[in-house]
Amino acid sequence: MQELKANIERLFALGADVKGAKRDLAEAHRVFTAFRHALSQGKIRAAEKVDGRWRTNVWVKQGILLGFMIGELTEMGDARGLTFVDKDTFPARHLRVRDGVRVVPGGSAIRAGAYVAPSVICMPPMYINVGAYVDAGTLVDSHALVGSCAQIGKRVHLSAGAQIGGVLEPVNATPVIVEDEALVGGNCGIYEGAVVGARAVLGAGVILTRSTPIYDAVRGEIYRASAEQPLTVPEDAVVVPGARAVKQGKAAEWGLSLYTPVIVKYRDQKTARGVELEDLLR
Repeated sequence: MQELKANIERLFALGADVKGAKRDLAEAHRVFTAFRHALSQGKIRAAEKVDGRWRTNVWVKQGILLGFMIGELTEMGDARGLTFVDKDTFPARHLRVRDGVRVVPGGSAIRAGAYVAPSVICMPPMYINVGAYVDAGTLVDSHALVGSCAQIGKRVHLSAGAQIGGVLEPVNATPVIVEDEALVGGNCGIYEGAVVGARAVLGAGVILTRSTPIYDAVRGEIYRASAEQPLTVPEDAVVVPGARAVKQGKAAEWGLSLYTPVIVKYRDQKTARGVELEDLLR
């Protein structure tokens, strides 16, 4: 992959000039096609966990952006008569039985350049964008979004209406990450590079952003994002929507409060039994 990485970095550095010379453009298309195939097969990914910490692969994000730079709008469609207009470098993926991914009929789409492991289940309608990595046994439920470069672990449940934001730019920013066996409840939103630890449970309606502190009512801690670290939900934490009082100004006078996620417990046997029913859907 070192040669592919070097070629992506070199072509990305050309910027708009990559389309100026036919030779450069033709090479960029050849390199990008190989890059997109590796991305779709899960051989490369936008972020990886190394020595216990998530590391962003900047060159992979550069490769995705290169695809947008060299792509041209084109009309695309399928045998059912569905048509759309998009960059010709990012067609929809066409899965086969041998891929082992179960996509239930009804308006779902997976973009080329997204890795979806065998045994993943996709309930309609849902969308998985380019650069995303969805690992084995995960369930992507109805109206769920897996944004560009988001990293989803094994046996994760993304419930109906869950929005996993993508972080493609800036290229050095860590994307949203949901680790193994986490449960993301209905209508949750995870944005701006937030990390959900392994086996954590987000109750319906929890919103996570860089500016949102998490109050841990069990351990007496407050978790915030920093310049170096994203907002992180601890492993096994059970998080629900909460509120904190505003203590200054008119908001205090009016008795207003602000939304905040609150950790109310850590996952135990009772919590585990509560999510076992997911297995019947897989």
